[in-house]
Amino acid sequence: MPDLQFRIEGAEPRKFAAEPSLNFLLRVSESPAIDTPPTPVHTVALRCQIRIEPGRRRYEPEEKHRLRDLFGSPDRWGQTLRPMLWTHVTAIVPPFVGERIVDLPVPCSFDFSLAATRYFSALNGGDLPLCFLFSGTIFYENNDGALQTQQISWDRESVFRLPTGIWHDLMNVYCHNKTCIGIRRDLFEQIDQFKSDHGLVSHDAAIERLLECARELATP
Repeated sequence: MPDLQFRIEGAEPRKFAAEPSLNFLLRVSESPAIDTPPTPVHTVALRCQIRIEPGRRRYEPEEKHRLRDLFGSPDRWGQTLRPMLWTHVTAIVPPFVGERIVDLPVPCSFDFSLAATRYFSALNGGDLPLCFLFSGTIFYENNDGALQTQQISWDRESVFRLPTGIWHDLMNVYCHNKTCIGIRRDLFEQIDQFKSDHGLVSHDAAIERLLECARELATP
C-alpha cells in the first residue's frame, strides 16, 4: 500500500484565470519501505482543507489595530488567536511512480465579509502562515497488477508561509484598488439616490461626501 506524503513547495498567481487565484505547487511522494519498489499510483482524488494559523507570526502595531475586529484587543490574543478556516479545494493527481509535482489552484476573494480576506488585507509584510490538511482516495496497483483503493491517512498535512506580497499583488491586478463589501439593498439604493441627487460621478464620491458631512457634524 502506498504511503503518500504531501508538501507545498511554492506559490504563484495563476495566469489567465477568470477570477483571482493562487497556484500552489504540491509535491506528492511515496515513502516505500527499504528494498521495496515504489507503487504504481493510477490517480489520487485529493481533498484539501486550508487553514490560517495567525499565532505563528508577529504583528506590527498598525496590523494589530486592523485585526481588532477579528481577534479583539491584543491583550486577549492569547485566547483569541486561534487557527481559522480559509477554504476547501480539490485536485486530481495524475498517474505517477515515486513522486509527482502537481498544481493546487486556490480561488481568492476580496470580499471583506470573509474573515480570511480581512486577515490577509490587514498584513503589511512578512508571511501568511498556512496549514494544508489532506484527505481523499488513492487508486493504485498491487503486486498482482490489480487495481486497489486506499484512503489517505488522516494525519497528512503541510505547513507553508505564503509571502504577503504575493496575495496583495494578485488583488491589485484583479481588483484595481477596489474592495467588495456586502450591504443591504435598501442602503445601496439610498447611496445611489444620494449620488444622483448631488450630481456625483461615482458611488465612491457619494460615500466620501457622506463621510465629510459626518465629520462636519461631529466637529464641535
